Amino acid sequence: MSESVNNREPLLDISGLEVHFETRRGIARAVNEVDLTLYKGERFGLVGESGSGKTTMILALLRMIKTPGFIAGGKAVFDDGTDLLALDAEQVRQTRLKRVAMVPQGAMNSLNPVIRIGEQMMLTMREHGEEGERDELMARVVGLLEKVGLKPEAASLYPHELSGGMKQRACIAQAICLNPQLILADEPTSALDVVVQRQIMQTLRQLQIGLDATVLLVGHDMGLMAQFAERVGIMYGGKLVEVGTVSDIFRNPQHPYTQLLISSIPSFETRGDFKGIPGVALSLLDPPSGCLFHPRCPKATDACAQREPTLKEVSSGQWASCLLHEEEHDATAS
Repeated sequence: MSESVNNREPLLDISGLEVHFETRRGIARAVNEVDLTLYKGERFGLVGESGSGKTTMILALLRMIKTPGFIAGGKAVFDDGTDLLALDAEQVRQTRLKRVAMVPQGAMNSLNPVIRIGEQMMLTMREHGEEGERDELMARVVGLLEKVGLKPEAASLYPHELSGGMKQRACIAQAICLNPQLILADEPTSALDVVVQRQIMQTLRQLQIGLDATVLLVGHDMGLMAQFAERVGIMYGGKLVEVGTVSDIFRNPQHPYTQLLISSIPSFETRGDFKGIPGVALSLLDPPSGCLFHPRCPKATDACAQREPTLKEVSSGQWASCLLHEEEHDATAS
């Protein structure tokens, strides 16, 4: 998937990414040969059920996978040839925040409870080589806080003195302090009410446009993705099963799993009974043969239990991993 999106240049090319976890029962393949190209200045959403590999994937890009997990293979190459997965420990430290930054899911867990917000941000900048007098750095901190909608007084507060939304804004300010090219946002609004969610996402979008950065947003909320992202990737069982523009994914989903996810979104236009996706999420220790989704898929055929589909372009800019499309392609070709 290396074709340009709206004439944008590729920023990060992920190929063959694999993350495994060692357990007593065997190896769990949490991220399974993922290929994905992220483009400069785009907002990309990654959606899927819990355990589908979304967060593990972005942690791998940040080299934050902990034992018993490990990166088993693949590359993540920037436009200048830098492979994130091949850097040594010091190079990884220097790359974080300067090129790749993260907005975490739990803001309270990522902020030091005994250090004031301004001091934490200045410490972060100094740790990554930023120099200057204290007053100069504090002025930058105040400017960053104002960019995310916080008053200058927030710099002198401890994390417990901020609301949930304010803490999340402080985390965003810290993530952008060194003008990164890529921002990885791991469900940044999951613990917030819907009004604050919208405000946080609007702030993140404005900053992304101002920095001309790329945002990879992980989440469960399809409605939120529809409002924020330009392209969307659907993950299941550690694999990408569909990728396309927001318009294509929501108007004409090509994978049965995507169709079921979208059918669960409430609508003011139609009224009906909402149904969950049948079955239970697969076990990564004992995955089914063939297509990973076939035990739960209402459109599964006998072939789905035998053959593993590959991600193929089913229409311009839209990719899906489903044997139904491969059969249609074969029939057309013959």
